[in-house]
Amino acid sequence: MPAALPATATGPAPAGSGADHATSAASVGGPAGGSSGSDFAPLARKVRASGLLDRRTGYYVRDIVITLGGTALTWAAVAWAGSSWWVLALAVPLAVLSTRTAFLGHDAGHHQITRTARSGWWLGLLLGNLLLGMGQSWWNDKHNRHHANPNHVGKDPDVGEGVLVWTAEQAERRRGAWAWLARHQAGAFFPLLLLEGFNLKISSVLHLRSRPGDRRGGQTGWRDGRGGRLLEAGVLAAHLAGYLALVFSLMSPGKAVAFIFIHHALFGLHLGCVFAPNHKGMAMPGPGQRWGHLRRQVLTSRNVRGGLLTDWLMGGLNYQIEHHLFPSAPRPSLRRLQPLVRAHCAQVGLPYTETGLVDSYRQALRHMHDVGAATRG
Repeated sequence: MPAALPATATGPAPAGSGADHATSAASVGGPAGGSSGSDFAPLARKVRASGLLDRRTGYYVRDIVITLGGTALTWAAVAWAGSSWWVLALAVPLAVLSTRTAFLGHDAGHHQITRTARSGWWLGLLLGNLLLGMGQSWWNDKHNRHHANPNHVGKDPDVGEGVLVWTAEQAERRRGAWAWLARHQAGAFFPLLLLEGFNLKISSVLHLRSRPGDRRGGQTGWRDGRGGRLLEAGVLAAHLAGYLALVFSLMSPGKAVAFIFIHHALFGLHLGCVFAPNHKGMAMPGPGQRWGHLRRQVLTSRNVRGGLLTDWLMGGLNYQIEHHLFPSAPRPSLRRLQPLVRAHCAQVGLPYTETGLVDSYRQALRHMHDVGAATRG
C-alpha cells in the first residue's frame, strides 16, 4: 500500500506520541546523499552469518498445508450451509484465509520460500493467479519497484497519483469530484479498502493487456513475454470460472452475490489494513536526494509493535524495516532479525521507527488528512 506525506514530498512527518522508538528523520541530518552503502555492509555480514536468511522450508510447508486445508474445509462448510443465509458468515473466515494465501504469494515473490526464481514463479502462479485471481506478474512488477525506491515519487508506484493522493503537489492538481475526494480521503480510506479485493483482480487483467516493454522492473524472458501472459491469463480465467461455479452452484443467486461482495470486501480490508501502516507518513526522498540502501529502507518504513497474534494477522509485515532491508529473509526470521537491525541503527545514528497498531493508523490518517489540505485553500 502507498505511503502519504502531510505537506511536501521532501521530508518526513512527525512520528507521533505513541512511537516509543520513533524519531523524526529530520534529526538525522547530513547531506542529501545520506548514508553510504558501507553503513549497510556490516549489518548484512552479521545477518548472513546468523543464518537468518536461510530457507525455512518446514515452516512454509506447514503454512501452505494449513492455509489450503482451511480453505477447502471452509468451502465444504459453504456447501453444507448453502441453503441458509448463515452461509454468508463463512465469507469471514474465507477472507482471512485469502489474506493468508496472499501472504504466501508475497513471500514466494520475494524468493523466501523456494531456492530458485523459476519455482517461486510457479508457486506464485498457483497461490496468486489460481487461488486468488490476482496476477503475480502485476504484483511482482509493482511490488519490486516499490521495494527498490520506497516512497520516492516518480519511482515508487505506491505513491503514484491515483484514486488517492500522497503529496500536496498531487492534491493541488485535483479538480471537481476528485478534489472533494482528496479533501476527505482520510475518512474515505478504510471504506475504499472494501473495494480493494476487486481492484486487485481488475489491475491484474489490465496489466496482462500491456506490452512487456511498457513494464519497468518486472520479470524478463518467456514468463513476461507472450507465452507467460497467455498462461497467466488462462489461470486467471480458470480461477474466475471455478470461483463463480462454486458460489452459484452452492447457494441461490442472491446469496451468491452477497457472499462474493462480503468475501472480497473483507479480503481487501484485511490486506489493506496490513499494508497501510508500513510507509504512510514516513520520509519521502526529495529531488536529487540519493540515499544508501540502509537509509532508503529504514527512514521510509515503520514497524508495528505486537506479539505473536500481530505477527500472524499481519503476515510478518509488521517487521517492515527488516523486510525491506532483507526482502528474501523468511517470514519467521523477521522477529529474530529485529534486535540486530535496531542495534545497528542505533550504532550508526539512524532513527528506527516502531509504534503500536492503533497509533500507526492514527498517524497514517492524520497525514492523509494533511495532504488533502492542499485542496482546501
